[in-house]
Amino acid sequence: MKILMCNTYYYLRGGSERCLFDLSELLVSHGHEVIPFSMVDDQNRPSPYSDYFVSHIDYPSRLSQESSMGDKLNALGRVVYSREAAGQIKRLIQDTRPDISHIHGIAHEISPSILPEIKRAGLPIVQTLHDYKLLCPNTTFLSHGEICEKCKYRRYYQVVLNRCKRDSLPASLLAGVEMYAHKISAIYENNVDRFIAPSEFLNEKLAEYRIHVPTVNIPNFLYLDRYEPCYEPEDYFLYIGRLAVNKGIKTLLQAMQQVNRSHLYIAGRGELKEELKAFVEDNDLHNVTFLGHLTSDELISQLRKARFTVVPSEWYENYSMAVIESLACGTPVIGANIGGIPEQVVDGFNGFLFEPGKAAQLAEKINYLLDNPQRTVELGRNGRRRVEELNGPEKHYQQTLAVYESVLNKTAYVTADNA
Repeated sequence: MKILMCNTYYYLRGGSERCLFDLSELLVSHGHEVIPFSMVDDQNRPSPYSDYFVSHIDYPSRLSQESSMGDKLNALGRVVYSREAAGQIKRLIQDTRPDISHIHGIAHEISPSILPEIKRAGLPIVQTLHDYKLLCPNTTFLSHGEICEKCKYRRYYQVVLNRCKRDSLPASLLAGVEMYAHKISAIYENNVDRFIAPSEFLNEKLAEYRIHVPTVNIPNFLYLDRYEPCYEPEDYFLYIGRLAVNKGIKTLLQAMQQVNRSHLYIAGRGELKEELKAFVEDNDLHNVTFLGHLTSDELISQLRKARFTVVPSEWYENYSMAVIESLACGTPVIGANIGGIPEQVVDGFNGFLFEPGKAAQLAEKINYLLDNPQRTVELGRNGRRRVEELNGPEKHYQQTLAVYESVLNKTAYVTADNA
């Protein structure tokens, strides 16, 4: 089978790109051909199809105060409908003759203008939703670091009133106009045959927001042989992720004021780095160390030997890769009870949940696991078994193939799990 795989970025920019590359590798390993379509970027991986990619655009610079009105209008036009993207995808399809199209993130830089062209070529369209773009103009349900659903039921003017997008009027106006244009035209609903939601939480949000496209829940996966459990942890625990307000890192450091043993290592980078380091110094948190960015191998090495990890998010995490990576290493997780995290962390089985933003409650969970090392190992073993059942590559392949076959044959999605 030839699969046309569409995503804005063709380098390892974040979690959605990792899912894109892992899925492409998985499909190729089963004998399929994957044809990428993306945006030109100096960081892109090599591809024989790069001549078909759309030209690069940097929206922050196009929408800055220094940019001209012409730049702003050009940016608006490309977001709503990109003639270039529509023409390039048409040419790619004519030259390669794929069987099906799998969409990932295409908003803004590519735009959904490619969807009608793919449909006109007779290809079914499957889309994996890695964020909340179909529901929220700011894609994250966040406004100035706080959860926000004011745009629910097409009240997209709220993104402009609240300047949710980068605290910028031009960027927020662009996001609002884009949402109204795509909703009025129903460009996603009229062209996508099946959505894939990594979390049941997102699945439920789609129904709540009245998105009338058949949706199936398929969790993200890992190549589990790359994650070997240790079950002999050393005396430290981990935070892995961006140093950003919505990730709950401030709450974690507040909790550390009530944790006076073991050691917290913080792996990641972000805009709060200097502020967080100042907090650690001002509060004499001698058992907190910032590791900065880690390579994949360094990250896995740290995960295998940690007592547990903490995922203190304060936004609607979709399906956290940090959680399943930790569990794959046999390392339990203390996670915030928000978004898709409760689907991954089963309280008392493979970790513990706490209410987001509650530093005292988080400290209590941390201290409990530090006091009960054997319990930690038990939770870690349970976590590894759970990801083997839910997040292995073969199961993900079979679930994805079942979706492909259902849209190719125009039948209901059926797997061995729900037959």
